[in-house]
Amino acid sequence: MAKQHGKKYQAAAAKVEADRLYTPEEAAALVKETSFTNFDATVEVHLRLGIDPRHADQTVRSTASLPHGTGKNVRVLVFAQGDTENVARNAGADIVGGDELIQRIEKENFIDFDVAVATPDMMGKVGRLGRILGRRGLMPNPKSGTVVPPSDLPQAIKALQGGRVEFRNDKTGLLHVAIGKVSFSAEQIQENLLVLLDAIKAAKPSGSKGVYIRSITLTSTMGPGIPLDVNIAQATA
Repeated sequence: MAKQHGKKYQAAAAKVEADRLYTPEEAAALVKETSFTNFDATVEVHLRLGIDPRHADQTVRSTASLPHGTGKNVRVLVFAQGDTENVARNAGADIVGGDELIQRIEKENFIDFDVAVATPDMMGKVGRLGRILGRRGLMPNPKSGTVVPPSDLPQAIKALQGGRVEFRNDKTGLLHVAIGKVSFSAEQIQENLLVLLDAIKAAKPSGSKGVYIRSITLTSTMGPGIPLDVNIAQATA
């Protein structure tokens, strides 16, 4: 059964010209114009990549530090012990703990946070939380910059709360990343988009052959997709 859209969506979609590919500047302005929600909608970018996710050497996973943040209050949990717990708390972490925190997650399925960070000495214990945290994308991982030595905790926490986002392809080879809010200016949305695209280009896996980025679509929560000209977007980033 075909999906039925309401009048507000249809009116917004009518502003996106059929068969037209937009520049990043045009798309950033249009994504604000086509948002019709009564709340501050999230701006998202979706990319179709020329990779085969079944092969480990074609996985795309990295981070990007968005200059204007995501507009979201990021709740950071830190697995630490001893004096390092105070380091994390003083750096602004929302939740800090060691064995008791691990037990709470195990027993209560506690996941009321957005990102988890761990010091290397805690990973042996945190590893048993993989079944709970892994499937939700919350497991600390060195590749995503969430396993850091105590001395780097303040910088890592500040970056996560300030707009660092992690991206990873799904099983179909797509990337979905939130890059801001509709309340952002068009210039802020564009700058966040270009920084993300630059990070994605830098994360091109060694096993990827041929066209790497096949399509880029910018959208807002419940809003219509706005297709970008991939060549122009990559040249601008």
